[in-house]
Formats: sequence, C-alpha cells, structure tokens
Amino acid sequence: MQTGIDPRSLIGRRAFDRNGMKIGTVDEVYLDDATGEPEWAAVRTGLFSRDAFVPLEPSEFGEDGLRVPFDKALIKDAPDFGVGRHLSPEQELQLYHHYGMSGPGAFPGPGDEPPPDRDFGKLAGDS
Repeated sequence: MQTGIDPRSLIGRRAFDRNGMKIGTVDEVYLDDATGEPEWAAVRTGLFSRDAFVPLEPSEFGEDGLRVPFDKALIKDAPDFGVGRHLSPEQELQLYHHYGMSGPGAFPGPGDEPPPDRDFGKLAGDS
C-alpha cells in the first residue's frame, strides 16, 4: 500500500477484490506494533456479516476505495478474530498464512505459487 496514507481516510471506504467485486466497507484499520504503519483493514462484508481482515500490503488505495489483490471468497473465509481488539502475533501469522504470504509485504507475484506450509519459527520475544 502507498505510504503516507492516513489510516482514518480508509474507514468507511469501499473495498474491492482483485476482480473489482465489492467486498464491503472498511470498518477499522490496524497498525503494526513496531512501525505504527497501517497493516490490516477489517472489512465489513455485509449488513449482518462479520468483518474480514485483509492485508494492506500489497493492497492499493485509490479514489474509488481499497483494492485488495485476493478473491472475494478467500477474503470472506479469512480467520475471524473479531474487531476492536489487538491482533496477537499468532493471529497475524494465521492471517498471513491464509493469504499465502510468509510475512508483511511477502506477496507472491503473478503466476507464483503460494508458499508451502512451513514452520514460521519462534515469534519475536520467545526464548
């Protein structure tokens, strides 16, 4: 995602999948604990639906809203951790794994296979 974007400007904006299908509306934005940069958006997927977490990197923010480079079905199947709470490192790893990413900004390019299941190793701070 472009840097220098005020995360508050995302809230209430429409979100679209990679095919231009509307996913929903951005409900909340979550910042990275270490950098303070926007890392995840919680997208309300319908009036009576839950919020689905989507990675802001490699998503793009434009005049029409947030464009997420994943299919709507994958987004709606993302792990549900509820909103309004801090995401733990374990929950973030589950989300990265769900989207086929090995970590922040690690998105496979066009035609690349998602990374195989692997052990992510110890979390920072674990002994």
